[in-house]
Amino acid sequence: MTDLRHGIDLVECARIARMLAKHGERFLERVLTPAERAQAARHKDPTQFVAGRWAAKEAILKMIGTGWRGQIAWTDMEVLPDALGQPLVTLHGETAAVAARLGLSDVRVSITHTRQHAAAVAIAVG
Repeated sequence: MTDLRHGIDLVECARIARMLAKHGERFLERVLTPAERAQAARHKDPTQFVAGRWAAKEAILKMIGTGWRGQIAWTDMEVLPDALGQPLVTLHGETAAVAARLGLSDVRVSITHTRQHAAAVAIAVG
């Protein structure tokens, strides 16, 4: 039997904007991989981009069922656009180890945002 897993998250963009204003680069280094930070830097206002990645990473953790436990780090999950803009997920570290133990493969996310909110859905099969 195939195991289908699902996670979803919603974040207020104003919350991310406050964190960016208060903590700046230190916040970005904690939450985004170097490649994600490079993508964020392409935006005049990176708030919606960062909020989308935040929501995607929260959705991934809900999907694998761990939350923020153990050795899991924000940078264990990388969400970068392909040539057409579709977000592609790469797992690293403890998050990759948990996914492997669960037999999960092909993690996918979908991200959407407005000025006020960003939402993401994550799915995987195992």
